[in-house]
Amino acid sequence: MLSQARIDALIAGREADPFAVLGVHREGRTFVARCFLPDAQTVQAQTLDGKDMGTLARLHDAGLFAGPVRVKGPQPLRFRATYADGASHETVDPYGFGPVLGPMDDYFIAEGSHLRLFDKLGAHLVDHEGVAGTHFAVWAPNAQRVSIVGDFNGWDGRRHAMRLRADSGIWEIFLPERLEGRAYKYEIIGPDGVVLPLKADPFAFRSELRPATASVVAALPAHVWKDTAHRDHWQSADARRQPISIYEVHAGSWQRDDAGGFLSWDALADRLIPYVVDMGFTHIEFLPISEHPYDPSWGYQTTGLYAPSARFGEPEGFARFIDGAHRAGISVILDWVPAHFPTDAHGLARFDGTALYEHDDPRKGFHPDWNTAIYNFGRREVSAFLTNNALFWAERYHIDALRVDAVASMLYLDYSRKAGEWVPNADGGRENWEAVDFLQGMNRALYGMGVGAITMAEESTSWPKVSHPVHEGGLGFGFKWNMGFMHDTLRYLQRDAVHRCHHHDDITFGLLYAFTENYVLPLSHDEVVHGKGSLLNKMAGDDWQKFATLRAYYAMMWGYPGKKLLFMGQEFAQRGEWSEERALDWHLLDHLPHRGVQAVVRDINRLYRDRTALHARDCEGEGFHWLLVNAAEDSVFAWARHAPGAKPVVVISHFTPLLRHGYGLRLPHGGRWREILNTDAADYGGSGAGNNGMVEAQDDGWVHITLPPLATLMLEPDV
Repeated sequence: MLSQARIDALIAGREADPFAVLGVHREGRTFVARCFLPDAQTVQAQTLDGKDMGTLARLHDAGLFAGPVRVKGPQPLRFRATYADGASHETVDPYGFGPVLGPMDDYFIAEGSHLRLFDKLGAHLVDHEGVAGTHFAVWAPNAQRVSIVGDFNGWDGRRHAMRLRADSGIWEIFLPERLEGRAYKYEIIGPDGVVLPLKADPFAFRSELRPATASVVAALPAHVWKDTAHRDHWQSADARRQPISIYEVHAGSWQRDDAGGFLSWDALADRLIPYVVDMGFTHIEFLPISEHPYDPSWGYQTTGLYAPSARFGEPEGFARFIDGAHRAGISVILDWVPAHFPTDAHGLARFDGTALYEHDDPRKGFHPDWNTAIYNFGRREVSAFLTNNALFWAERYHIDALRVDAVASMLYLDYSRKAGEWVPNADGGRENWEAVDFLQGMNRALYGMGVGAITMAEESTSWPKVSHPVHEGGLGFGFKWNMGFMHDTLRYLQRDAVHRCHHHDDITFGLLYAFTENYVLPLSHDEVVHGKGSLLNKMAGDDWQKFATLRAYYAMMWGYPGKKLLFMGQEFAQRGEWSEERALDWHLLDHLPHRGVQAVVRDINRLYRDRTALHARDCEGEGFHWLLVNAAEDSVFAWARHAPGAKPVVVISHFTPLLRHGYGLRLPHGGRWREILNTDAADYGGSGAGNNGMVEAQDDGWVHITLPPLATLMLEPDV
């Protein structure tokens, strides 16, 4: 009963509605079964319980078969096909199954309010209508036809063309076979009739190892989590008042295995978690670990937002890493990239033959800095895709925080663009209100989960209220990176010590705005790449002065209001610039100056964690007051940190190479003050100058103290 045109469409893989043709259908008073099994010679039809339904006639030599079957209604059948070489193969007909998704899925997907997309789209191992199999679903509303192709069907797009759900633009199919571990992509015919390059699944939970680019059918990690105590703590904690000291890590280059290859997640857990615990950090922040094709992108050009990179093994290993970190008291932050995506042919770019995830106009949809596509945040389905990804990491992998990359590039329509290269908003301004709505909605959804997950914005401008609640007009982030602190302090310390007296406000200026946001103080990977050198080599002076200044800088920063972040390798003063191509220079720890810097970082982390005054009011002005703010000629800075019910801690930083005896300043009160840190201690590689561990202040707090060269001291009352 098929027309020649429809037969030709099936054979050519151009049939837009294969479910209307293939499978079991009523023809008059009988039922007819049709199947397309390329290169088959004969096909025998059976019910799923093995009852013979007869031999189907071959309608076309390419492998199209049809014939009457003795059934009471449409149902799945099993087809036994024989081939010219004598081989035979049995397959259950996927076109005999109804849809897996329902009308409410269509409604919420189209509305952009579906918060369980990762349960619905992508590849899922499910039981459907009594049969175990694999369900595939993908959003491609402008496609003429979408097929699932893989190593299970010869990558033949004619074999498993999908059903279109017109209300949502979702294509889906249930294949009655458990395809776990099998590679797949989508073959899409665009609206112009052109077959696109095969596309990886935007919702894939696993991917092939680069340079291969296929998605891999995978169940979500069946990990039995044992981190209840960790999760309970952060659910009830106010993160602003917790010690947060972050060790930023590129998983591919922290260490390597003996052959120079990447460590697996399990090997990283064995090495990295104990190291972070020993060093006193509270958090590990990974540069993006979502699947990405190009190693030198460091993960910032991701093609698989839902898949932990295959570079480090199976996704289950990542779950084990996070659980292990949590049980050791360490939180895990993911660097997350919702701002842009690469234009690799297998990725999201022009996904269904149109600008689906990105803007069509390059003035809005192309990023000139990174040669990437910019998400169309105003499209509900795109915003939901990204929001669901944030929820996915928090729910399925127990991620503690997302550090959101390149927020400034999202907020401004003219970011890195000249006049005429950007499109103003409806009010004629430069603000990207669609991105603002997305960020606010994402933060509301993530915080609304109630699992204790937080967000941090890399935002380098003066956009107001980045870390304020949405209901107060803020973007809803928990924290904001303080790029001003990083730029000002590094600029100050790169100057020769004799000139620092003229630039005293590089250190003091930051306190004018330190409490306008909830800040993280970042010394990140961006400061040690692209010719910028290492932090050690940024410090002025000879080698001894570089090490002394770096130790003093770290201690000053750990005493300064705000949460802390340090990129890997800088905790032991790596000399060379970081490269993703090799492991850190761990051999440097054979030398005392490098061990000394590492020891300072270990000790200031423990002080910061254990002294409530150093962390509990990081984001509130009442936790800080200056003791010495105008000592520019001496390059000395002194302040006190406070918290209710805790001893105050005094921080004194001195940035000249002079040894100053009898230096006068006023402490918060009189009495004995114990020296709990001196970065010039001989154990750290310093000169050993100091106050023999104790100073005695007069009743009014006045004290004369020894200031070691290029050093930071911390004092607390000896009571």
